[in-house]
Amino acid sequence: MTATVSFTIDSPLGPRNATVAYERKGAGEPLLLLHGIGHHLQAWHPVTDILAAEHDVIAVDLPGFGVSEPLPDGVPYDLGTVAPALGALCAALGVERPHVAGNSLGGLLALEMGRIDLARSVTALSPAGFWTEGERRYAFATLLAMRAGAKALPRPALERLSRTAAGRTALTGTIYARPARRSPEAVVAETLALRDATGFEKTLAAGGSVRFTDDVPGLPVTIAWGTRDRLLLRRQGVRAKQTVPGARLVRLPDCGHVPMSDDPALVARVVLDTARSTATRTAA
Repeated sequence: MTATVSFTIDSPLGPRNATVAYERKGAGEPLLLLHGIGHHLQAWHPVTDILAAEHDVIAVDLPGFGVSEPLPDGVPYDLGTVAPALGALCAALGVERPHVAGNSLGGLLALEMGRIDLARSVTALSPAGFWTEGERRYAFATLLAMRAGAKALPRPALERLSRTAAGRTALTGTIYARPARRSPEAVVAETLALRDATGFEKTLAAGGSVRFTDDVPGLPVTIAWGTRDRLLLRRQGVRAKQTVPGARLVRLPDCGHVPMSDDPALVARVVLDTARSTATRTAA
């Protein structure tokens, strides 16, 4: 069941209020789940129940995505604003330093939360920010084309396409290795989420100059990459490992850019293993 929470964030314009939608289930140490640009919290649904068996799982719609409200006028969608805002969100929910797992944009935000001591462990699935300029241009052009296609497609046509495996592949084959396995309802919902994302352009603009260049020391970090990622190519994982040398680099066989649907059991195991390693470090 989706709920909302309002909280105060710091911004270059001073304190401002933000309202974010989230789903919460399970019990145990808190685990925050962050989706990618143009997506929504439902991206995590294939793994939420598995994770909730061990954790208090909080999946959020990032500001300006899903059904969350956009950031207040003039507040930037940059890393230095959004990552601390997620810390403020956690505080509003009574959570301190959760484990954080993120995909794409969410993976970049998870790493930044770890860097600024807002996370107790980080799992980053195909995180943004480790690209060359050419790779960034390719990824952004692909995202803009996907967004344009989502906006141009009337809903009746979208629903017709979603009913066939070929249609689901045409709509979401860029981000999934196995798009035909997606349900028609999920494909329609995520295409509408991409179409209606109020924070899309500002997030993309803020990301144009982003490179993640800092280490994330002192906590468990896993960087995982799908072998069939067509948006952020898997060689970027090698650069990520060079940037965060203490991270565990994991290969996700036959997974695309959004691997939670392609192999839920594997992705859940990667997230849980990362969180469990916190206890091992503490015991040591």
